[in-house]
Amino acid sequence: MRIEYNFGLEQVDVPRFSVEATEGPHKLFTLATLVLNLLHEVDHTDVVFHSANPDEPNRKIALFEQILSSAPGGSDFKHVEGESGRLAGVYYQWLSIYASDAP
Repeated sequence: MRIEYNFGLEQVDVPRFSVEATEGPHKLFTLATLVLNLLHEVDHTDVVFHSANPDEPNRKIALFEQILSSAPGGSDFKHVEGESGRLAGVYYQWLSIYASDAP
């Protein structure tokens, strides 16, 4: 499913994204660059990783964090794991990414 929409970043308190953990690394590179760009405009963003495989969300989060850290200035953020669990056969893990100067 593809959903397209258009609204200003100033209309969103916290940008949030969903990543199906079965996606390949190319999607994680795209998400990482988007998150790094967003952190120049907002304090933080939230991402939920989900998959039918219980091990995939954490594997993709580790790869995502490695990609973020490899960017120039990639240490200019911190992350906090949020809620995780299982809903209707899908395992998920929330991750909040903060700019290093965020409160």
